[in-house]
Amino acid sequence: MLELTDLTKSYGRGPAARTAIAGLNLIVAPGELVSIVGPSGCGKSTLLRCIAGLVPPTGGHVVLRGVPVDDVPDGLAVVLQDYGRSLYPWLSVRDNVAMPLRRTTRGRAARRKAADAALAAVALPDAGDQYPWQLSGGMQQRVAIARALACEPLLLLMDEPFGSVDAQTREDLEDLVLGLRRERDITILVVTHDIDESVYLGDRVIVLTPGPGRIRADLPVNLPAPRDQIETKELPEFVRLRTEVSRLVRRRDEPGGGASEATTAAADADGSGPEVPASRQ
Repeated sequence: MLELTDLTKSYGRGPAARTAIAGLNLIVAPGELVSIVGPSGCGKSTLLRCIAGLVPPTGGHVVLRGVPVDDVPDGLAVVLQDYGRSLYPWLSVRDNVAMPLRRTTRGRAARRKAADAALAAVALPDAGDQYPWQLSGGMQQRVAIARALACEPLLLLMDEPFGSVDAQTREDLEDLVLGLRRERDITILVVTHDIDESVYLGDRVIVLTPGPGRIRADLPVNLPAPRDQIETKELPEFVRLRTEVSRLVRRRDEPGGGASEATTAAADADGSGPEVPASRQ
C-alpha cells in the first residue's frame, strides 16, 4: 500500500536549515493501522504531510499503491486535530462533509446521499441540517471523520485527531476509528502523543527518535480483537507495550536513530527472540 524510502525533509537553506525527518524507511501493508509516536519536534506531522503530498520531500521517495507521490493523490484523506478550523461554520454539517466530493461526484443529490451515509457511519445520522457551531467538540470531530470517509479513501492519515477533546470522548472516537477500519478495511496512519492510544489503536507502533526523526523502533501489537477500553488495557501485554513505548519515547540517546537496539530490547522483554526490523518487507 505505502512505501517510504530514505525519506528526508529539511526546511530552509544553508546554516539555518533544519532537518525534520532524515532517511526514514517504512512499509505499510493494506488494511494496517499504524500508530506513530515520538518526542515533540521529531517530525511526526511533517511525515504525514510528505505522505499526503502536501509538502515535497527534500530526498527519498513516497510511493502509494505503486505510484510515486508528487501531489495530493487520489484515494487519500486527512483528519487534523483542529476540527474547529477544518470545518466551515457557515455551511451545514452535510455540506461540510460533501465539500470534497465536488471534485469527484457530479450532482448535488449524489453528494448529499454520500454525505448522509458518511454521517450515519460516524453515528450522526440526524446532524446533517445543523451547523458545526451547534455541535460539541467530539461531534465536530466526528463530522471531520465523516468528511474523510465520504471520499471512500484507501489511506486515511490522522494527525493528533483526538487531542482537543476530553478523555471520555477520546475513548469513544478511538473505538469509532477501530470500528470503521474493521468495516471498511481502510489503511490508517495515526500520529499521536498519547502512548496508551498508540498501543490501543495500532497493529504496530512506530517510535521516532528526537529530531531529525528516524525510526527508533517498530513494535508489533499483538492484542486480541475486538479491543475494549477497559479489558484490553488491563492485559499484561498492553501494560508491557505501553511501558516499552514510553521508555523509547523518553530516551534521548542515539540521535542518529536506528531501531536495532530498541527493538531488540523490546523483544528481550518478553523473550520473543529476534529483532523486529524498522520496516516490514
